[in-house]
This record gives sequence, structure tokens and C-alpha cells, in this order.
Amino acid sequence: MKIPSVLTIAGSDSGGGAGIQADLKTYTALGVFGMSAITSLTAQNTTGVYGIFNVDPEFVAKQIDVIFEDFNIDVVKTGMLSNSEIIKAVVKSLKKWKIEMIVVDPVMRAKGGDPLLLPDATETLISEFLPMAYVVTPNVPEAEVLSGMKIKTNEDMLEAAKKIRALGPKYVLMKGGHLEEDEFAIDYLYTGEDFFEFKSERFHTKNTHGTGCTYASAIAAYLAKGNDIVDAVKLAKVFVTGGVKYGLEHGKGHGPVNHEWMVLGLESPQVEVRKL
Repeated sequence: MKIPSVLTIAGSDSGGGAGIQADLKTYTALGVFGMSAITSLTAQNTTGVYGIFNVDPEFVAKQIDVIFEDFNIDVVKTGMLSNSEIIKAVVKSLKKWKIEMIVVDPVMRAKGGDPLLLPDATETLISEFLPMAYVVTPNVPEAEVLSGMKIKTNEDMLEAAKKIRALGPKYVLMKGGHLEEDEFAIDYLYTGEDFFEFKSERFHTKNTHGTGCTYASAIAAYLAKGNDIVDAVKLAKVFVTGGVKYGLEHGKGHGPVNHEWMVLGLESPQVEVRKL
């Protein structure tokens, strides 16, 4: 039996709600084979990040290289790349293996606000890695850094998407979850020519740990299964919205999204898609 495969290059969340743990849970739930190259170890739970140990960049590259030497990888998804040296090592390896589909989640902060990307790494991410991205998936705070503008409205999201795409990625998915005044949770995909709007019900809950990782890894999974970018984003938004709707009351802080809701046969949330 052969199934699609996705490699996640990201940090480890010891609490299990985000990072490679969230990615691998997503891949399993969606029927793809997941592999991982770990960039950082975090001492983390639902209340915060209490320590970060960055993996040596050469060892990050070694993990990537030995995976590509043995497996056929359909899609690569990246998450926490905490410093410039790690980003450069990842870029060098992925260029060597000529991977075309890279889903870049530009992880900058944890759910509780703890920084996961060093300031000096931002420029490296923008100049060296974003041009390689098939799709980049910033939330509002991340998009403000990447675009250099404040984002207060949906119109601002559209303008920021244009600025971010000018940095090199093929597609930009602007996630609007941080715009709390919106009645719905609205995201925008920019193709360079068109905007697509993805709208779902907004659930007011603290149990949202791992949403960004889960969303991006679900996109990677659906791309690996042969979906085009619009369908991959729609299906991934259904998956992450369900994860939030059925979020888990684990821990004392931001509980994790539920990666098992589809496996459990729970009712699927609705996502509306329209071309603007």
C-alpha cells in the first residue's frame, strides 16, 4: 500500500498541541504519511513556553537529507525555524533536493505570546526562504511583520497579501482569526491574480493551541493528495475549524485543538468559498 508523504520541518512542542506533534497528528487523521526533521525542542505546555533548545543547523540538514535519500516526498511543510542559521540550513537542503511544494508557516510566536523566531532571523526568512514557498500562511501579527504594515480590517489583509506575495511566494494565505471584531473567521488566498475568501463560523474558545500548525499541515496533506490550492485550503479550513469547534479541555491555559474529530465522526463545520 502506498500513500502520499509529507515532511514537516519544525519544532517540538512537549505539550503535544502544536509543532511537529500537531503536524503528525494531522497527517495521520488525513491519511498521509508524515515524517519530521526537528529544528528546536521546547519545554512547553498550555500556559507557555518555558525553554527552547535549538538543534545544531548541520544536524537539522542531516535529518532532511537522510529522509530525502530514502523517501519520495510529495510536500514539505515548515514551522518553527528559530534562527538564521537553521533557516539557511533548511534552504540549502531543500534547494539541493529540488522540492517544489513547500508550505511555509512563518511561526513567530507561540499562542501565549512567547517568541519563537529571533529578530535577526526575520530578514533571512523573508530574503532567502519566502521566495521558495509554494504557499505561506501568516496570521495577522505575522503578516504585519512580513508586510511592514498594520492590519486592522479585511481590506488591510488584502493589501498585506499583495505585499507579501511580492516577496516571492507563489500563493499567500492570510488568516483572519486575530481580527476578533469579525462575526466570522475569514481567510483570504491570494494567487497573484485573484483573491478567494474562505468563511466559517467563529468559535469563541480558549482552546486554540496549535491552530496555525494544524492549518498549514492540513494544507500540505491535501496538496500531497492531489488537490489544487483552493480546494486544499478549503478542506484544511474545514479540518482546523472542526479542531477548534471540538477543542480539548487539556491543561490550565490554551487547550489544544482536537485532531481526532473527523476520526470520531463528529459533525463537520461549513466553510464558504467565493472568488472576489
